[in-house]
Amino acid sequence: MSALVGALQAASSSWTAAGWSTGTLVPLPVMVPLSAAGLTLTLWRRPRLQRVVSVTALAVVVAVSVALLFVTDDGPVVVHVGGWAAPVGIDLVADRLSALMLTVSSVVLLLVLLYSLAQGNDDSDDPTEHAPVSIYHPTYLVLAAGVGNAFLAGDLFNLYVGFEILLAASYVLLTLGGTGARIRAGSIYVVVGLLSSVVFLIAIALAYAATGTVNMAQLAERLPEIDPTVRLAIQLLLLLAFGIKAAMFPVSAWLPDSYPTAPAPVTAVFAGLLTKVGVYAILRTQTLLFPPDERVDDALMWVALLTMVVGILGAVAQDDIKRLLSFTLVSHIGYMLFGIALATSSGAAAAIFYVVHHITVQTTLFLVVGLVERRGGSTSLDRLGGLAKLAPGLAILFFVPAMNLGGIPPLSGFLGKVGLLEEGARQGTALAYVLVVGSVVTSLLTLYAVVKAWNKAFWQEAPSSVPTDTTLPRGMVAPTAALVVLGLGLTAIAGPLYGYAERAAGALRDGSYVQAVLPPGGADTPSQRAATTGEDDG
Repeated sequence: MSALVGALQAASSSWTAAGWSTGTLVPLPVMVPLSAAGLTLTLWRRPRLQRVVSVTALAVVVAVSVALLFVTDDGPVVVHVGGWAAPVGIDLVADRLSALMLTVSSVVLLLVLLYSLAQGNDDSDDPTEHAPVSIYHPTYLVLAAGVGNAFLAGDLFNLYVGFEILLAASYVLLTLGGTGARIRAGSIYVVVGLLSSVVFLIAIALAYAATGTVNMAQLAERLPEIDPTVRLAIQLLLLLAFGIKAAMFPVSAWLPDSYPTAPAPVTAVFAGLLTKVGVYAILRTQTLLFPPDERVDDALMWVALLTMVVGILGAVAQDDIKRLLSFTLVSHIGYMLFGIALATSSGAAAAIFYVVHHITVQTTLFLVVGLVERRGGSTSLDRLGGLAKLAPGLAILFFVPAMNLGGIPPLSGFLGKVGLLEEGARQGTALAYVLVVGSVVTSLLTLYAVVKAWNKAFWQEAPSSVPTDTTLPRGMVAPTAALVVLGLGLTAIAGPLYGYAERAAGALRDGSYVQAVLPPGGADTPSQRAATTGEDDG
């Protein structure tokens, strides 16, 4: 590990010595997939070249994200787009948190793409099931660009743009194949997405009216000075907008009805990433823009508890693996909200670690379910059985991430939950202890739900409807296995990863973000305020 860090630091020094700044890396997670999307669109008659371009582009994003992971350990890296410094221009900001999110999301995007390419090749004779490659590749790359833009956005409006890019691309991916069920699910998804976008725009407008800026670094300095009632209104509107996108209770009912209808790789990338972009936005704005507020934090704790409990009760009641996992996805958003609501660096660190774990494990499980559907012919637990004997490798691929999701020690899911429980107990309030108990109950019920799915799909007697001669394409199995190994790898590197998460959490409130973004001196002076609001210094 230390050798890798040294090599990357040496590479960074060589990069700078050659006349390039580390800031050159920051826009690439957005620009590379966007440029590749345009290129794949022009290559719509040459699907093999489209595949090469898509895989190459996402591989480049993975390399850039890993480089940023080490570069930002020395502090945030800021790029003023077009050379216009904050608060006038658009800023892209990479810090420890955004770099970590970029790294895990780019790896997931690449592996899911490889899985989908193998699935598309194997099902090329079924045009009703999969959209033409000419549509899929540009849309998938645009989705990747939207994810990168959301993680790097330095102002609220650019964050809004990132969400809208995600909404447009995800609607196309969700309705691949054009079946009635997918169109209906996509319609619900778009309506909910537009609702959250409207709420977000209202919050942006209110913030700009109250402070004269939407730059997050400048908002961090100005929001504490405005009327507390207005500040609270802005905070609650942002929480509602991001909460809808993150599928927190009570605005989570849309997710279990939308995700299971999509193709397996699309469902996997949605489940792994899109809700976590909402969680990221909550974590970023709650820590950077608003001082701790006991009323808001307590309300968020109750929301976290209800998200956990209602989500997992929904999962226990399901007899379809896709819907079961969709409800567990909702439930485990509650763990992340719990860490944020604790309003401490340790709580935020545990939430960050859990986000990284959950992106990896939830994506893996949905890819495995795609393999289960192909091998068993269904995702209904009542129509599956005997897969442990028919496909023992598939049984292992399901068992490992399922136990990780259930929080079996010493896997990363257990470690993340222990971090949250320790910080909740350390806080010592009655509400924190209620969340601790709720977290334990939710973890046990998660284990019950995945064990039920395991028993029915893999151990019960196989019904006659289960095919006995279906083979799984290696191109689909390999990326899934890689994600299983990655999930285990998170356990192996849990110490350094948790340490990085603690440093990322510690930097959220230490002022380094604001100092890096604002002009030299970092002060929000009266003259700067007059320039952005049109007010006279007096």
